[in-house]
Amino acid sequence: MAVHETTSSALFVQNSNVGFSNYAICHAIDVYSGDYKTSGSSMDGIKGKDGFGFLQLMEERGVEADSNTYIWLLKGCLNSGSVKDAKMLHGKILKSGLFRDCSLCYQIIEVYLGIGELDGAVKIFDNMSERSIYSWNSILSAFLKKKLYRRVLGYFLRVLAEGISPDGATFSNVLRACSGGNFGLHYVRQIHSKILQYGFATDPVVCNPLIDIYSKKGYLSLAQSIFEELSSRNSISWVAMISGLSQNGHEEEALQLFCQMRKSGIIPTPYVFSSVLSASTKIGMYKQGEQLHAQVHKWGFSLETFVCNSLVTLYSHSGKLISAERIFKGMKRRDRITYNSLISALAQRGVSNEALLLFEEMQLSGLKPDCVTVASLLSACASMEALHKGRQFHCHAIKSGFSSDVIIEGSLLDLYVKCSDIATARDFFESTEKENVVLWNVMLVAYGQLGNLIDSFQVFSQMQIAGVKPNQYTYPSILRTCTSLGALDLGAQIHAQIIKTGFDLNVYVCSVLIDMYAKHGRLELAREILGRLTAEDVVSWTAMISGYVQHEMCLEGLKLFQEMQIRGIQSDNIGYSSALSACAGIQALNQGKQIHAQACVSGYAVDLSIGNALIHLYAKCGRVHEAYLAFKLVDAKDQISWNGLISGFAQSGLYEEALKVFTQMNQAGLEANLFTFGSVVSASANLADIKQGKQMHARMIKTGFNSEIEASNVLISLYAKCGSIDDAKREFNEMREKNEVSWNAMITGYSQHGCGNEALDLFEKMKEQDMMPNNVTFLGVLSACSHVGLVNKGLSYLQSMSIEHGIAPRPEHYACVVDILGRAGLLERAKKFIEEMPIDPDAMVWRTLLSACTVHKNVEIGELAAQHLLLLEPQDSATYVLLSNIYAVAKKWDSRDKMRQMMKDNGVKKEPGRSWIEVKNSVHAFFVGDRLHPLAEKIYDFLKDLNERVSEMGYVQDQNSLLHDIEQEQKDPTVHIHSEKLAVAFGLISLSSSIPIRVIKNLRVCSDCHNWMKYVSKVSGRPLVVRDPYRFHHFHDGVCSCKDYW
Repeated sequence: MAVHETTSSALFVQNSNVGFSNYAICHAIDVYSGDYKTSGSSMDGIKGKDGFGFLQLMEERGVEADSNTYIWLLKGCLNSGSVKDAKMLHGKILKSGLFRDCSLCYQIIEVYLGIGELDGAVKIFDNMSERSIYSWNSILSAFLKKKLYRRVLGYFLRVLAEGISPDGATFSNVLRACSGGNFGLHYVRQIHSKILQYGFATDPVVCNPLIDIYSKKGYLSLAQSIFEELSSRNSISWVAMISGLSQNGHEEEALQLFCQMRKSGIIPTPYVFSSVLSASTKIGMYKQGEQLHAQVHKWGFSLETFVCNSLVTLYSHSGKLISAERIFKGMKRRDRITYNSLISALAQRGVSNEALLLFEEMQLSGLKPDCVTVASLLSACASMEALHKGRQFHCHAIKSGFSSDVIIEGSLLDLYVKCSDIATARDFFESTEKENVVLWNVMLVAYGQLGNLIDSFQVFSQMQIAGVKPNQYTYPSILRTCTSLGALDLGAQIHAQIIKTGFDLNVYVCSVLIDMYAKHGRLELAREILGRLTAEDVVSWTAMISGYVQHEMCLEGLKLFQEMQIRGIQSDNIGYSSALSACAGIQALNQGKQIHAQACVSGYAVDLSIGNALIHLYAKCGRVHEAYLAFKLVDAKDQISWNGLISGFAQSGLYEEALKVFTQMNQAGLEANLFTFGSVVSASANLADIKQGKQMHARMIKTGFNSEIEASNVLISLYAKCGSIDDAKREFNEMREKNEVSWNAMITGYSQHGCGNEALDLFEKMKEQDMMPNNVTFLGVLSACSHVGLVNKGLSYLQSMSIEHGIAPRPEHYACVVDILGRAGLLERAKKFIEEMPIDPDAMVWRTLLSACTVHKNVEIGELAAQHLLLLEPQDSATYVLLSNIYAVAKKWDSRDKMRQMMKDNGVKKEPGRSWIEVKNSVHAFFVGDRLHPLAEKIYDFLKDLNERVSEMGYVQDQNSLLHDIEQEQKDPTVHIHSEKLAVAFGLISLSSSIPIRVIKNLRVCSDCHNWMKYVSKVSGRPLVVRDPYRFHHFHDGVCSCKDYW
């Protein structure tokens, strides 16, 4: 029986042409074994101990050894591991002339490979006349074990060149070499084509490593298609695909695939659990991870070291460090990776001191730190900004001989960067061989954090000159710098290089590209990149949604958010907060509540960013109580929380509430930032509260924010809206640097104050400075033309918008042109202009025409405009009032009465005229004929005297204004005193002569009040500033700044 076992052929023997001398061998064995029997030894001992003695005995008995004899003896050498015996046998084989026997050669190769003599095996293999695919596979496997990846590919090419058909093992070896050697995708694709050619497209042995390679290179769709086409899937197939999904940011899909694997009946392995636990950790699905932990117990893998490492990381990231340490302490066997897992987790969680203490425990246990350990410790030092301790670990790395390790170099550079020691970081970087792309990436991040685009781009250029190929982290590093500094042109150039280098479909790179283009208004291009992505990446979708919201395209942002949900992409906290901001932008309160509910279900109930967005939503929608409630529910309130409440109230018209919250923010001890000041100053501007605005200006100077362009812009608007155009002009002129908003604010300010020529001159200067005008610019320019009666110039500017600047006019621009024509009395021309508009005229356009008809008493066109307005906005009281006034002036009493009756029947109420004036830190409001003020009697007595004085100077009351004034219905002479007259009278009584009289009116100033104020300014010798919804009127010495053209 022993003879048959030892002489049974190996896998190669079937190809041997050499005959077997079985009888001779058996005879020799019988004789030789007799000697051994006397010493109590077995025949098995011959193979490892005295094979040469046996060979000598055969020679003495005249038995010639054949191939089978030598194969048997070679197997003995393989078992004993004797290099010397193997070489001696090889020598005898060469002398015997049997070296051409293929089966013998195969056995010699197997022995050499088994004892580690790769060169000898390769030499024999190369000299063989015939080579089977099994022998090729043996050599390929040997190269693979030695990490000689290029030799694997070289010999694979020889297989193909010699016309030998590769089998599954061949392709498996070659693919693993591609993975280990990190060869380019074009090599993998060529091998993939051969796999298809030889019919292994569904073979798990071949396809498992192929799935792994495509996954690691980020080509997940290819990996998934191969996985789906497999004829059968073993545990390795599932592990490869699950790991690939997890590594490419598709952790949820990895978990879903794990569920499918379980349903298919595949028994999970520790490797699978390790992968899915890591996936759960990455996306924060900690509850699912804990459920997986229960399954780990069920299948008996709770003591597997690498599974425990994943569990330690899971609990560490979820904040359950006690659970992580419990698992750590319960492990029977802890290796270096075990300690590294917990040290790394502690460092990443910011528990850096604990990480350092655990390192000391690791040393006491006798385990030496490796480069991963030191890298984690350096990360801990970096997070603590413990530069001195980090330098000690740097010295340790040098002494241990792995200071030049790729991971260590990256961690050291990161340490110096995070500790703000950029000079040392640069010196260290220069001392390295610079072959590690991570080092270049860290330097790009360092200069990006400093906002140094020049040095950042210089590093990027030097990197390419040095021949270091950028990876998926390189491009995002430089692109983020371009994004933060607004260098869109440079970003576009880098985008072109991304396409050339094949990273244009990389999810991580694309997400940063989308973010860059979206933030800088290139929304169409950003959307195009998103549309080309094959992977459903939540970061990319969120960046696109945020871009829409940032550029006030809130409807598009919400539509994209809904599309993302339809596609099954689970939103993260940033996505939810962006969607809530979009709802705030269009005041879609109900939809915002629904999104908030979804966020809570998804586990983001206490997320700060979502809480802040919710605050802004309620505040922007004017829901004061709900906004305060949402604000109260935020535990760790930051500047964004306060700013969301302030800006939300300011943007919804609750200006006084916004200022109240700002006061509370100061009392809470939080410092205001630029955004805070911008919102508060805007609120002050809309209240025309120049005193409050000046206080904010003083605080901005104190805190240094006044040097920011955005600060100056809001201050220009403040002073312009408060009637102090000179202060606005001074702020504008003192700006060191101006942007489009600066010019627009000043042009609009001039326009509102009736300084039309100044506005147009400034517009020409703006173009000389190569500043690109936008929609807001032309709105100010056209408004300026309207206020000074420049008809032809206004029409010319409208044409230049689309012809010279490529800006499509909006309804408000057309309304300005109608106002230009209407103020000039060109009502027929205005009507024709509306009829020829390329877009449908909205209510604003028709209302402008109706207002002009009221001024010029044109009943026919006024009725036409009113008809359109009643269809578009039947509940707007202004339409009824204006048309009723036209009928009254034309003495069409029946028509006037019908209009008033229609107004009553439709339940429309006219907004009453109201005026405000600030006196001694208090704002006083007046209605028409108001007698509720505490000083009402004094005000009316003063008015009576004032009216007599202005009448003596030539003032005559406008009977038309009285006739069609719908603010009064009684015959008492005091009833028809308009609110602005009362406010001016109160100001003259209460304010010293050094303080200007500033009045705000919610309705347009009538012609009678306008004329009256001119006389009052002359009689009193006091300048008057009146702001109505259309413009400012500056009255001084009997003249108005509008030159009676308003």
